[in-house]
Amino acid sequence: MFKKDVKEGEAGSQLGTEEIIAFLGKGTEFKGVLSYEGTVRIDGNIEGEIITKGTLVVGESAVINAEITVGTLVSGGKITGNINAKGKVQLLSPATVIGTIKTPALIIEEGVKFDGKCDMLAKEEKKVTPITSEKGIKIAGGKGID
Repeated sequence: MFKKDVKEGEAGSQLGTEEIIAFLGKGTEFKGVLSYEGTVRIDGNIEGEIITKGTLVVGESAVINAEITVGTLVSGGKITGNINAKGKVQLLSPATVIGTIKTPALIIEEGVKFDGKCDMLAKEEKKVTPITSEKGIKIAGGKGID
């Protein structure tokens, strides 16, 4: 629906068949909290916070100063702020990111500028719960400690 040439629309071309439900075009500005479901493409300026379980596509002309919580992020624009993604973060040239990225999967294309820190989260951490008897801990050999 919003197809552009390969150079200008590269971030959008990485999505496959996902439908973009909203579009913030070049030259537009938004300040505040943006919360949505599905896939949104931003080519304008945003300041504030972005919250979604869906996908955020950031075009090359976009400038975002925000705390971002997403399912998936595909960016070719400039982002200043922390990014927390449950799925993956894909940074396409000429993207710039200044801030902390927390994600289980990070893809950075050659030519991207990243100034910050990255925490690669495990999808699910397994906890080990020790088993003890009422009188104490059993050790190898069946003897207990009281």
